[in-house]
Amino acid sequence: MEVKDQQNEVLSMLDTAKTQLYHLKAVVISGMGFFTDSYDLFCISLVTKLLGRIYYHVPGSSKPGSLPPSVACAVNGVALCGTLAGQLFFGWLGDKLGRKRVYGLTLILMVGCSICSGLSFGNSPTTVMATLCFFRFWLGFGIGGDYPLSATIMAEYSNKKNRGAFIASVFAMQGFGILAGGLVTLVISSIFRVLYHAEPYSVDPLGSTVPQADYVWRIILMFGAVPAALTFYSRMKMPETPRYTALVAKDQSKACQDMAKVLNLEIKEQSQDNKSSSFGLFSKEFLRRHGKHLLGTAMCWLLLDIAYYSQNLFQKDIFSAVGWLPSASSMSALDELFRIARAQTLIALCGTIPGYWVTVVLIDRIGRLAVQLIGFFFMTVFMLALAAPYHHWIRPENNIGFIVMYALTFFFANFGPNATTFVVPVEIFPARFRSTCHGISAAAGKLGAIIGAFGFLYAAQNQDPAKADPGYPAGIGMQNALYVLAAINVIGFFFTFLVPESKGKSLEEMSRENEVELEEQSSMV
Repeated sequence: MEVKDQQNEVLSMLDTAKTQLYHLKAVVISGMGFFTDSYDLFCISLVTKLLGRIYYHVPGSSKPGSLPPSVACAVNGVALCGTLAGQLFFGWLGDKLGRKRVYGLTLILMVGCSICSGLSFGNSPTTVMATLCFFRFWLGFGIGGDYPLSATIMAEYSNKKNRGAFIASVFAMQGFGILAGGLVTLVISSIFRVLYHAEPYSVDPLGSTVPQADYVWRIILMFGAVPAALTFYSRMKMPETPRYTALVAKDQSKACQDMAKVLNLEIKEQSQDNKSSSFGLFSKEFLRRHGKHLLGTAMCWLLLDIAYYSQNLFQKDIFSAVGWLPSASSMSALDELFRIARAQTLIALCGTIPGYWVTVVLIDRIGRLAVQLIGFFFMTVFMLALAAPYHHWIRPENNIGFIVMYALTFFFANFGPNATTFVVPVEIFPARFRSTCHGISAAAGKLGAIIGAFGFLYAAQNQDPAKADPGYPAGIGMQNALYVLAAINVIGFFFTFLVPESKGKSLEEMSRENEVELEEQSSMV
């Protein structure tokens, strides 16, 4: 058997292999990383109001303390900045050194920085916030590496029949991470509420935030180290993906050995051929073949995350706007934390998690593009349905309807582009650029998240300066912000058409790697 034939047999057997125990183990190992990622990224939105009460209390004020705008932006956004940098760096490193060799580094960063996020140097607000922001940047850096590496590893081990479901299952663990953030916060805040009772702010402004509340936010952030630490050993035992070994490292013997370990397959080893395709990333040839695809995956992810993170990080403010949460002055600090966590848990259960798993079930049946187009379309519909009669929805008697409509936007984000933008970039690019291109696409998404997170802080403020949050200028208001987000979803809908459908096709067929080698061979004749 020639080397080329042997390589084709390796790849063909990967594509046609039946679903085995290792596939499920890979979903769990990779998925637990995403469970931790989402827990760490979204739990900060639960504790920001608590941080404001603890460190920015203003004696004599009628309202509890809140984070100044610049501090709120830093605390909410610094991990997203770190994630963007990590996606680019580890995506590139995963193609240079191999997926497995850098996979453990991301977990080490996540474990260490989760723990350190709950620590602080000094007691002043400035030192506590500076410490928190420093470690959350590097926490985000580790989280960023998990995106391209987990997606690429899962894609390169999957068969072509169920590949979309496997990759989407890894990403779907994000929903459970968001749910875990809400549940952990509910448990911790409940325990401290029982042990340290406090009166509402309106009754006792200073006593409404008990000193022990300073432990609560630290415990919640540090808990993120637990799931990451539990999967470290399993990650280190994973072999390199046969596709990387065969197509990038050009080690056919090792590829055969790795396949035998994990998929119970056996291929006779042959001599090796270290010749590789010549064109590089962002070369004219790459841009000719894949430039439009990279633009499509990056722009769809960017636009989706502007809308998604605008809602997700600041949903507590929307709950307050519709009266689902009482006024801050009518609650103690821990009561407010408990109610915010309960709201996030409800949204996760009703909208976020179901959307992810509907995608898992349908993505290999109706295709990636159909799921993404359906998602963008209905996100637009429900945001317009929220925005147009906004003053109807914010009446007390219509609050439950508002929450249901709001949950449906999350459902169609997750049964839609929030899942497919993660899946598609690892299916359509060549193996030697796969992790890098996924990292670039994901980084574009995090740029969108930063725009959404920072911009929404200001944009959603009331148009009346007197009704804006303390320290914020007047914004365009929640209604107009929803109109803007709906328009962004429409643009994402049309960018989807730049991306090819990968349902039922092998990774090599989508990336056209076989075409590249045939063209290079013909040019040598």
